[in-house]
Amino acid sequence: MNGNELLVLAQEAMMKAYAPYSGVFVGAALLTAGGKVYTGCNVENASYSPTNCAERTAFFKAVSEGERAFTAIAIVGGKGGKIRDFFPPCGVCRQVMLEFCKEDFKIFLTDGKEVRELSLRELTPCGFTPDKL
Repeated sequence: MNGNELLVLAQEAMMKAYAPYSGVFVGAALLTAGGKVYTGCNVENASYSPTNCAERTAFFKAVSEGERAFTAIAIVGGKGGKIRDFFPPCGVCRQVMLEFCKEDFKIFLTDGKEVRELSLRELTPCGFTPDKL
């Protein structure tokens, strides 16, 4: 599965978001090393702290099913479900990625026109990884 195919699945997941407070819908499609895809959307909460990002939703679904090896994720987002800008993962999601992914893990982003492909290493040049414990 390539980045463009993952971005389509992420956009489908984005439309399932629960975002009554910010109005920002985010979707993610996570590709396992075995070729399976887990999708996720953001789920907001009135007190904000319990809000869960799309990326973590996808990771936690996959991990809860026994998956531990991942190769790529596509992330899309926008106000009212319309892709308007790039939506890179937040710091907490980057930390979750560092827990489960290698430095060459791919992150695909789009603003609806251009597609960007980044590595986890590029997004977390000084990341805190399990090997530091």
